[in-house]
Amino acid sequence: MCPRLFTIGSFSLPTYGVLVALGFLVGLYVAGRLARRSGFDPDKITNLGVYVFLAAILGAKAFMILHNLDDYIERPGQILSFSTLQAGGVFYGGLLAALATAIWFSRKHGLPPLATADTFAPALAIGHGIGRLGCFAAGCCWGKPSSLPWAVEFTDPTAHEVVGVPLNIHLHPTQLYESFGTLAIGLFLLWYFGKPHAAGAVIALYLVLYSAFRLGVEFLRAESERTFPMDGPLSSTQWVAAGLVVAGMILLLRRRSTSAAEPA
Repeated sequence: MCPRLFTIGSFSLPTYGVLVALGFLVGLYVAGRLARRSGFDPDKITNLGVYVFLAAILGAKAFMILHNLDDYIERPGQILSFSTLQAGGVFYGGLLAALATAIWFSRKHGLPPLATADTFAPALAIGHGIGRLGCFAAGCCWGKPSSLPWAVEFTDPTAHEVVGVPLNIHLHPTQLYESFGTLAIGLFLLWYFGKPHAAGAVIALYLVLYSAFRLGVEFLRAESERTFPMDGPLSSTQWVAAGLVVAGMILLLRRRSTSAAEPA
C-alpha cells in the first residue's frame, strides 16, 4: 500500500522498517513495565530484549533462505541483496532463535526462564501486531485472491518490484488478519498476566493461541503454497505452528498441575 514513507533523491525510508522498529520499541516498553511488576531488574530485561530482537532478525532471515534454498543456490549473490535485507523473513525462524537466545541469556544472568518469558509474551504479541502493519504497507506476506468485500488491491509498482506482490488483484489482507489477531492476543495476555498464574503459563498461552491462529491464517496466504516436498498438505510454517501448539499445551498443563500442587 505504501512501501516508502518518503523519498529524497536516492534515499527512501521504508515503511516496513519504521513499523518494525516501532513495534520493537513498544514491545520493549511493555516488557519493561511487566518486568518491574515482577520484581526483575529492568536493565537486564532491556538488554535481553535487544539480544532477542537481533536473534529474531537473524533467525527469520536464515529460515527465509532455507525456505527458498534452491533460488539462493542458483543466485548466491541474492543473500546480500537489498531485497533480501529488506524482506521480513520467516517469523517462526525468528521466534525459535529468540526463544533460544532468551533461555541462554536468562541462565547466564540468573533470571528465572519461565517467569522471564512470561514478561515477554504480551510484549512480543503486541510488537508483532504492529510490525505486521509494516508487512501490509510493504505488500509482503500477501493473501490468496478473494472476492470478499474487504479484499485489498495492491497497485504500487515498487511493492511488486521489491517483494513480488501481484498488482491489481483483489487479495485476502492476511497481513491485517494477523496484525489485528496478534494484537488481540497480546491484549488478552496482558490482562492474563495481571491475574494469579504459574510461571510459564503466559508464554504457554502465547504459543497455543498465536500458533493456532497462524496455522489458520496460513491457509489464506499465497506464499504458504511454497512448501518443502515432505510437508504434504501443510506448509513448513504450519508444521512448526502445529508443533508449537502441542508444546504450548503441554507446558500449560504442566504449569497448571504444578500450581495446583503447591501450597497456598
